[in-house]
Amino acid sequence: MARPWSPLVSYETDDGSRCIDVFVRADGTFGFEVFRRDVEDGGTWYITGHYNGRRFASRADAEAAAKAAAPWQRSS
Repeated sequence: MARPWSPLVSYETDDGSRCIDVFVRADGTFGFEVFRRDVEDGGTWYITGHYNGRRFASRADAEAAAKAAAPWQRSS
């Protein structure tokens, strides 16, 4: 299923089991979502955070909130 946003950046754990996407919506607001995947599921990403409904005025605000929600996130 297509998501109603365009990812700007994705941060993934070293083991590839978790990911966070920071994105922009068509209306110009920003957001983020947290995902996980399990080897036994064939590597499919699943939403786990349910943060995608939160709206931020800037990418920086969305990234700050994502970092707080997922402290494992790398900020490279």
